[in-house]
Amino acid sequence: MKRRPLPAVAALTVTAALLLTGCGSGDDKSSHNDTIANAGRAAESSKESADSSTAPAENEPDGVDVSLPSDMDLVFDWDKPKDKNEAAAMEDAANFVRAIYHGVYKRTSDVAAVTAYSTGDGLHYAETQIDIRVDDGWTATGTRRHYQATTQTAPNGKSVEVAFCVDSSKFTEK
Repeated sequence: MKRRPLPAVAALTVTAALLLTGCGSGDDKSSHNDTIANAGRAAESSKESADSSTAPAENEPDGVDVSLPSDMDLVFDWDKPKDKNEAAAMEDAANFVRAIYHGVYKRTSDVAAVTAYSTGDGLHYAETQIDIRVDDGWTATGTRRHYQATTQTAPNGKSVEVAFCVDSSKFTEK
């Protein structure tokens, strides 16, 4: 499947929306504990579909390599919206995040995944995130969970905003 025209807008909006969502800081013990509800549910369902002979490889959505090392796990714990454009934008937002960490893993921002899931300012953002980590000798390990995703179609119908929360408490830079 070819890149849809929405991912760049979705990816750009993800960054800003992360700052504005009510995800919480994790300081409130009543709303956050060590057990993450539904953690791994998306990963388990992805593994099930990857076992199917007709399913594309999990690390190659749309035929683009977004593979990660075995010690790096990005979990997207959210339900797919019914609207096909919103579902596509949400999938592309997840692949945008995967593309960034694939670039970190490969130690270069010059990977097909980055240009497949971003353009313009989104491409600049992805390249900057990768290059900073590569230049400083950093990579990551652990599980980074993405949850409480929401989508909103712009009034003109030409873009979709994707917002989600991130739990990096078990994801560390090394």
